[in-house]
Amino acid sequence: MARAHFVGAPTRGTTNPNRLRRVDRWLAGTPEVSAVLRRAPDPLVVDLGYGASPVTTVELATRLRRAHPAVRVLGLEIDAERVAAARPAANPPLLDFRQGGFELAGTRPNLVRAFNVLRQYSEDEVTGAWKLVLDGLAPGGLLIEGTCDEIGRLSTWVTLDANGPRTLTLSCHVGSLDRPSTLAERLPKALIHRNVPGERVHDLMSTLDSCWAAATPHRTFGARSRWLETVRLLAERGWPVLSRPGRIRLGELTVPWHAVAPESR
Repeated sequence: MARAHFVGAPTRGTTNPNRLRRVDRWLAGTPEVSAVLRRAPDPLVVDLGYGASPVTTVELATRLRRAHPAVRVLGLEIDAERVAAARPAANPPLLDFRQGGFELAGTRPNLVRAFNVLRQYSEDEVTGAWKLVLDGLAPGGLLIEGTCDEIGRLSTWVTLDANGPRTLTLSCHVGSLDRPSTLAERLPKALIHRNVPGERVHDLMSTLDSCWAAATPHRTFGARSRWLETVRLLAERGWPVLSRPGRIRLGELTVPWHAVAPESR
């Protein structure tokens, strides 16, 4: 029997409980994602590269199922030992684990979450990895690719469909935020090296910091009030803010991809 061909490399594997709660909360509460899962007769979500512990995949399944009881979640890892270690947490068919990489182990999921996977790759490998995953999605499917810090207080992700990147979302615990540009440390691989003068994402981060400073008087009413004023000022300065007010209150900001897309080189 021919050996299965898995595309990609093992991640570092580090993870913590609740590390991905911010993106999970967004996935469970965003109409765009809900529409994709509700349209599917048998919705499948793949957690790509979950690491040495299956804890964040189990959490994803739990959080998504509250809104979408029929959803199935599949954790994929290239490392066979990690898959074997995750098996006790499986609950087929609602939650399972399998060996696989960017080729998605031959599945056709409606949604893929790939977090802290591409950080170890070079920037010029990102587009190819995105394409592999997007080519494997079911029609109308979405890829959510991003990164976060070790305890999940700083997180960013790109939402992609068959046509490519659609949006960038920033999400933070505003109570511990020094300044918005701290999020630049956790930008997705496609953007993290572009946070330099002359690039759109640098303009976004710089403007956010400026708005944050201008919103200083609002810290009297708490960090959330200051964040809300920061985002209001950002929109006032002409940035296309897509987030609904309820999402902004959670420390989120979503902008269209074209507003931050890397300049051609």
